[in-house]
Amino acid sequence: MIYVVLFFLGFSLLLYVLLAGADFGAGIVELFSSKKNQLITKKTAYRVMGPVWEANHIWIIIMIVILWVGFPTFYNVLIISLHIPLTLMLLGITLRGVAFVFRHYDAYKDQSQILYDWMFKISSLFTPIFLGTVFGSLLSGEISLYSKESIQSFNVLYIQGWFNGFSILVGFFFAALCAFLSSILLIGESEVMHQKVYIKKALIATITVVLIGFITLTYGFINTVPFVTAFISNELSVLPVITSGFLLYPLWISIKRGMRIYSRFFAGLQVVLILLAAVSPIFPDLIFTTSTPISILENIAPDSTISVLGISLIIGGSIILPGLFHLLKSFKMIKILDR
Repeated sequence: MIYVVLFFLGFSLLLYVLLAGADFGAGIVELFSSKKNQLITKKTAYRVMGPVWEANHIWIIIMIVILWVGFPTFYNVLIISLHIPLTLMLLGITLRGVAFVFRHYDAYKDQSQILYDWMFKISSLFTPIFLGTVFGSLLSGEISLYSKESIQSFNVLYIQGWFNGFSILVGFFFAALCAFLSSILLIGESEVMHQKVYIKKALIATITVVLIGFITLTYGFINTVPFVTAFISNELSVLPVITSGFLLYPLWISIKRGMRIYSRFFAGLQVVLILLAAVSPIFPDLIFTTSTPISILENIAPDSTISVLGISLIIGGSIILPGLFHLLKSFKMIKILDR
């Protein structure tokens, strides 16, 4: 049953990156657009994501519950050592949600709309940066665990674990990935006269993701980040990277031609390959601290708890996934089913 739980954990992570990533990316695309294109993006993103944007965060809630119930040691390190970037991330999600609602549903339109617009755009950028920073912190080898035997400063325990070059670069990489996903989504959702705008943005975002990814790995290699060392020396990570490199060509062609189905397919495949390359060479050691790696399978919950959790996820998944599929199809977000 432990493999069922791990499957739902990984599947929830994938869906959150894809769906919430495209959601965050809409604000990033809007932020880095001209005033004319900002208005177009604002209207298009609201029409497409407005009915479903709240559903995106269900996946991060599922991940938190799985870690809390099934993997308490891993959860404790994550929630204690990285409570600052996690709090900032939650603040960003809250501000973004408030801005999203008020800039569309506020009955009185005045100068406050400018504030809501900027709240939405800035929080759309910084929220995925902090989210990516949290993930990068787990791999950076900079997290220091509390020890009764030695006196450690607040900075050592709660700042340096995430406020370092590698973690921040991973944060910017995830933000670029969000813009990449959203740009591709908007190609197929915008009017024909506006598609060229998002095709150009998708191409720029693709180049940005590749460049930041290369810079991040180079920085990690120069500074001997534990994850990068394991990444380079492991065949399981090399294969997804090589495959991803080959698939950049059909992705690029599908974007340039405005092919909404194929561009989304290859973009989603790139995300899958990125996650495989990041997790496969180090699993189950998903946290690198200054002393020793921490396995997600270390001190897990009792078998009885894992069994109940696995059964609950199967039952819940059988209800949630068809409902989500119907929701996305109802608002025509699954284009492959359209004629």
